[in-house]
Amino acid sequence: MNTMCAMAQILTHLINSSLILDRVKMPSCFGAIRNRMISTHKSKKKISDYYRVLNLEEGCSVEDVRESFRKLAKQYHPDSSSSAADSATFIRIEEAYRNVLSHVMEQTNARHNIVEETEEEEKFKYNTPQHRHYLSFEGVGFGTPSQREKQYRQFRADRATEQVMEYQKQKLQRQQFANSVTVKDVRQSREQKITQAIERLVEDLIQESMAKGDFDNLSGKGKPLQKFSGCSYIDPMTHNLNRILIDNGYQPEWILMQKEINDTIEQLRDTVLESRKKLGNPMTPTEQKQWNQVCEQFEENIRKLNKRINDFNLIVPILTRQKVHFDAQKEISRAQKIYETLIKTKEIEDKNSNDNQGEEKTPGVKTGFLNWINLWKLIKI
Repeated sequence: MNTMCAMAQILTHLINSSLILDRVKMPSCFGAIRNRMISTHKSKKKISDYYRVLNLEEGCSVEDVRESFRKLAKQYHPDSSSSAADSATFIRIEEAYRNVLSHVMEQTNARHNIVEETEEEEKFKYNTPQHRHYLSFEGVGFGTPSQREKQYRQFRADRATEQVMEYQKQKLQRQQFANSVTVKDVRQSREQKITQAIERLVEDLIQESMAKGDFDNLSGKGKPLQKFSGCSYIDPMTHNLNRILIDNGYQPEWILMQKEINDTIEQLRDTVLESRKKLGNPMTPTEQKQWNQVCEQFEENIRKLNKRINDFNLIVPILTRQKVHFDAQKEISRAQKIYETLIKTKEIEDKNSNDNQGEEKTPGVKTGFLNWINLWKLIKI
């Protein structure tokens, strides 16, 4: 009986202790909530004060904030000639401008993201059947399409990282076991596969040429085969392959693209030079406006040509054949210098022609004058 009474007293003491702890803890939780609410209220109040400093209301645009800051800066900047210039006031205005601009941009981005997510959800909700939602993004992720897209991007980044690590691991293994029997067998099997692929390609080309009738009326038909001519370092199979490709008019893609780039830049240079010739020297305001339009169009064409050069540099097999980008401003300056040179050459030619005409007129005048003197002598006699 005494034991049971002691246990009852211990339980009562523990219950009272827990209640006391709960009473002690509760005010701290409420205090944290109260402090958070006070800080939030203070931040909202501070933002309202910043809006009041800039003479703005909440919900304004970024342009309104910048325009208000310009007006107040002109009025209160210490270096301005205004009578109301004050450095302390300008510091408050600048602080308010930074905080209000950040607040407005955050609100604008939040509204924009909400609108985009709503539109995307509505689009997928009503246009895409429900059972097809998870056929995109390789079935990765869950949630809205925008959330699944973000998760899929992260999944692709992780997968790429794993692939890079696996590649580096295999590379180190190959370097460590470069002379092993397994690696040599793999290398030999790869070379054998490449050789077999080339042989199949040659065989297909031969069969195609035979189907076209290219082997029907050959010049050396019925005669012994001649030895291979040309470079002695090329094996007969490669020689035959190159000969068949050349006979069928085949040209590599990078050669055709190189010719296209060269023809395009020459055409663009001729076009901008002809456009400059059509304008006067010096140019009137109207002609200057036309020339500016021609230059803008030329810069756009050069931008497209540089993209084509990027594609060319990716496929060209020889490093020294790669091309650099064309500079539109340098090309325009080049066309202007050519035009000035043509103008100077034309002026020199006109001057020389005028001098030649003057030299031709002078002997004629002298001859006429002498003839008139002789006639006058005859009249006097």
